[in-house]
Amino acid sequence: MKQICVVGVGYVGLVSGACFADLGNRVIALDIDEKRVENLNKGIMPIYEPGLEELVERNVKSGRLTFTTSYEEALKGSEFAFIAVGTPSGVDGDADLQYVASAARAIAENMSDELVLINKSTVPVGTGDWVANIVKEAQPEPIDFSVVSCPEFLREGSAIGDFMNPHRTVLGSQDVEAAEKVAHLHLPLRAPIVITNLRTAEMIKYASNAFLATKISFINEVADICEALGADVKEVAVGMGYDKRIGPMFLDAGLGWGGSCFPKDVKALAFMAEEKGLDPLILNKTLDVNYQRRDMVVEHVIEMLGGDVKGKTIGLLGLAFKPNTDDMRDAPSIDIANALNAAGATMRGYDPVSMDVARDLLPVVDMFENPYDMAKGCDALIVVTEWNEFKQLSLKEVKDLMKENAVIFDGRNIYDPAHVREMGFNYRAMGRGYNGSGS
Repeated sequence: MKQICVVGVGYVGLVSGACFADLGNRVIALDIDEKRVENLNKGIMPIYEPGLEELVERNVKSGRLTFTTSYEEALKGSEFAFIAVGTPSGVDGDADLQYVASAARAIAENMSDELVLINKSTVPVGTGDWVANIVKEAQPEPIDFSVVSCPEFLREGSAIGDFMNPHRTVLGSQDVEAAEKVAHLHLPLRAPIVITNLRTAEMIKYASNAFLATKISFINEVADICEALGADVKEVAVGMGYDKRIGPMFLDAGLGWGGSCFPKDVKALAFMAEEKGLDPLILNKTLDVNYQRRDMVVEHVIEMLGGDVKGKTIGLLGLAFKPNTDDMRDAPSIDIANALNAAGATMRGYDPVSMDVARDLLPVVDMFENPYDMAKGCDALIVVTEWNEFKQLSLKEVKDLMKENAVIFDGRNIYDPAHVREMGFNYRAMGRGYNGSGS
């Protein structure tokens, strides 16, 4: 059993800490947010993630997982300290590292034994060296330490499974022995381990996320071409995905990506390139294509409602940026709702999980407790998040509840166009022009 300190009990820190505890380690998870720590000690989760509450409860009960606001308590006896704090985007797209710097200083000031310091947060290339300098300067007296980069590859909604069954573990350090120690922590996961230098490990994280974001933007651009030429992007994606060089993942045309990772990481990588005098054409276009999806939905819905949405009532099926999470960061629903409201529409919304988080972010949206109540009296519905619940809706009941000439814009391609149109809906989807209607 190893003792591990995890600094930051947000999304990455809480999931990682709970999973390391479940692997048999003693984990002391630290956060400076006293209310968050207090709630965790009561079993109240700060985020929604399937299975996380049960995982935390089990490991707290076993004594392997504890929460504190004290760096001294968290570091005493710990051999490893993971920094898993937020790195939000700055104004220009650069990563804001103030929380990383604060954590590094506090660790330096409170460590009493040799320590392996691990950057779990997504940080710009070169941050590992910068953190090492901060720790050296902030130590009251010299104590040996090493810095290792161990980027996370967790997907919201399936984070526990991703941690326990990773495709690979990436470790970077100038100290090979320290990297090997961190590798031993991950051996029970039985996944390939890549050990490289600090900057290469940091770059692997950004390059991976940027590539996946580019893949999504690519299929969305293909969807536009499908609409224009009468092809079905869903079938195109299936045909592409059988090619092992391409693969089926991240080929779902729709409203594009949001959340905390892809937008931030693509912007940050583009910023790093521009800082070095490079012109990251693909990265910038990846961003452009993604955010154009939101404008396109608004344009489609306005057109489907006769060119004017003043006085119309429009409901959003889903608010979170993706299913199985309550994360509203950079969610397409925010831009879509605000744009349609500005055009004169009354906006409604329903989401199985995220409405408590969404209320403060979407004051223009009236929230409903179920999709049927929301649909009653609506002129149009927009599928924003592909929750399974929406795939099982009784569309006949929805049709009866909505106003005449009911509109559905399927931003996630979850319905069969022919079936929905047969029911009498004015229906469009993303890139499904095979029916000859250009929609």
